[in-house]
Amino acid sequence: MIAKETDLMIATGSVSAALKDPFLADTYTIMREVYPEGIILANIGAGASLMQAQEAVNLFHADALQIHLNAPQELVMPEGDRDFSNWKELIKEINHGISIPLIVKEVGFGMTREAIDELAELGVRTVDISGRGGTSFTQIENARRIKREFDYLTDWGQSTVTSLLEADEAQHQVEVLASGGIRHAFDIFKALCLGAKAVGVSGTILTSLMNHGVEKTIQLIKQWQAELQLLFTMVGAQTVQDLQHQPLIFSGATKEWCEARGISLTKYGKRQ
Repeated sequence: MIAKETDLMIATGSVSAALKDPFLADTYTIMREVYPEGIILANIGAGASLMQAQEAVNLFHADALQIHLNAPQELVMPEGDRDFSNWKELIKEINHGISIPLIVKEVGFGMTREAIDELAELGVRTVDISGRGGTSFTQIENARRIKREFDYLTDWGQSTVTSLLEADEAQHQVEVLASGGIRHAFDIFKALCLGAKAVGVSGTILTSLMNHGVEKTIQLIKQWQAELQLLFTMVGAQTVQDLQHQPLIFSGATKEWCEARGISLTKYGKRQ
């Protein structure tokens, strides 16, 4: 309902539960019933087969498919997967086997240029770098462990900002989406300035929904949409592409990351 009232694309959580238990299917198909004209993305894990991917798409006639990468989460999860050797082959097979767009996304650990290049070599054309800064699935899974011995992995991975900078350094150019730690309109604006074609938000919206209800959350998103118009105007931008010519200055941890990884800071400060 919130996505429908604000005219936004929306993605499901992992459809794996419905594939394992058909009785849960209506918890996903209801999205299409409520939002028949919407752009809705199905989501599956990187270990899924082409058949499972097609089942997820068919469940509610998804407009695109997300495959999520979550190796750190699986490794900390007590009952999680330990073998990821078939992931690349499965992603490649799904990419060639489905008829709708494919997005490969992280779940909050970010991506390096090397990871993006590997995905591009598999034929992937769209990635969601989903950086550190929002929900920490290593923290969540560690809380389920008796000893909670992996506290030091709570902040594992690259931030959304550094992941976007990494994407710009990749040898293969792919369409980049951004999520992870996006909490307000200014975060969305900055991600767009850094090259994202679109920005995803989950935690902030879900928190608003649980604490304040549907109508207040709709108002929040509409407020963000108005604020984005204001921010575009402040820098004289009419399109997202215009934002990607804005000069940018980096400091602190982001600057240190760029220096360590050989990313030119000067080129961002001179963009026109």
